[in-house]
Amino acid sequence: MAFSDGTAGERAQYNGRITLLAVLSCVVAASGGLIFGYDLGVSGGVTSMDPFLKKFFPNVYRRMKEDTKISNYCKFDSQLLTLFTSSLYLSGLISSFFASTMTRTFGRKASMLVAGVAVLFGSALGGAASNLYMLVFGRIFLGIGLGFGNQSIPVYISEMALPKHRGAMNFIFDAGVGIGVLIANVINFFTEKIDGGWGWRISLSMVAVPATILTLGAIILPDTPNSLIENNNNQEKAKRVLQQIRGTKDVQKELDDLIKASLISKAVKYPFKKIMQRKYRPQLVMAAAIPFFAQMTGINVITFYAPVLFRTIGQHESASLLSAVVIRCFNVSCTFISMFVVDKHGRRVLFMLGGIQMLATQLTIGGFMTALLGDHGALSKASAYVVLVLVCIYISGFGLSWGPLGWLIPSEIYPLEIRSAGQSITVAVSFLFCFLVGQTFLAMLCHMKAGIFFFFGGWVALMTTFVYFLLPETKMYRSRKWNNCGKNTGFGEDLWETTS
Repeated sequence: MAFSDGTAGERAQYNGRITLLAVLSCVVAASGGLIFGYDLGVSGGVTSMDPFLKKFFPNVYRRMKEDTKISNYCKFDSQLLTLFTSSLYLSGLISSFFASTMTRTFGRKASMLVAGVAVLFGSALGGAASNLYMLVFGRIFLGIGLGFGNQSIPVYISEMALPKHRGAMNFIFDAGVGIGVLIANVINFFTEKIDGGWGWRISLSMVAVPATILTLGAIILPDTPNSLIENNNNQEKAKRVLQQIRGTKDVQKELDDLIKASLISKAVKYPFKKIMQRKYRPQLVMAAAIPFFAQMTGINVITFYAPVLFRTIGQHESASLLSAVVIRCFNVSCTFISMFVVDKHGRRVLFMLGGIQMLATQLTIGGFMTALLGDHGALSKASAYVVLVLVCIYISGFGLSWGPLGWLIPSEIYPLEIRSAGQSITVAVSFLFCFLVGQTFLAMLCHMKAGIFFFFGGWVALMTTFVYFLLPETKMYRSRKWNNCGKNTGFGEDLWETTS
């Protein structure tokens, strides 16, 4: 995130405190995280439900129930089935670029409003789907909502929060993602038991609840002071909003910095061209590398397909859905722990701890399944519990590190003049690899079998090394270690040097 005085990392001395309006703004905005998490979690659950498979993917259902010769790892391998999941991220990828222009031109609230309305429409299509076309089009509208929401919401939260609380406030968004996945898994667990086999309709339509919260919030809540100055040059209104969210009348220093940053921003007519300049190279590298690595942790193996994965190792339908609920409880708990320590201990230490934890558990799971699960049959009940425990340890590592930090780091490093473009690149890269992993995972599982855990484990080792050697600490303090890190990477002493 940009820093007020133009220096790299020196704590901004602004007046203010945590106010109810600031917290409420961040919480309502983070309902977008609930939407994202719910959409991540719901697809894996409904695609493991027999009535849903019989109606939309009968070939997969027959293979799962009747074909005793097919490998455990290949029962769910269907490009149509993965298209249902991954179409969400392809549309999110495309819409994120339109969202950048809207966020920059019309403000953060406008993009949040589009996000809420698009998700409402998508949830209606999904819940009422009578054929595969309606189902996929519903996912496409959900993706449009995510493209606009994920582009604008982290920026909105960052600009509403005090600099010293920005890390914790941004974690609200990722906490929303984790809670959204958890809620989706809980709802899937109960709707699977509904007589008549129509419970999946409830699962697909319930995302309308957080979408309604986001839509109403986008109408009622104020836009950020940055946006009011940047779009309307309404300095008086920006000052009033700043006083309200900071809980003090003395906000002139921060307001002056925002006005200064706005003047710099308005001089930039082509932000995507601007971000390619050499002085923004560090931000550009991280804008692409951080979301790419976050997807290559293998988290989507768990988030998209946890119920499918546990059915692969022999659990029944209800047991696989319950396992997914347990996993998400661990993830949400660790995300909240990370929220309370990130601004005290910094980002890099959490990356290191989480990376080591994920690497160890992925290698262990891969070895365990290679030794005990063949192409046919199932793991014993005790072995399945061991895998469940290992997955919980893995996902708690993700909840400590790449889950929340994958959104926090990019939101901290962009100066105002390239903020919308940078965030758009982050969202686009995230959605691109969400789509690729989502579309290819079941085929990879079929061909690589348990080796898929070693594949993602190798990426975790690489990204942990990348962070250790190349990512400076973005926590808001100046230190020799921080500056030296910039020099060692070749990024230069002006790394992250921006104006907020």
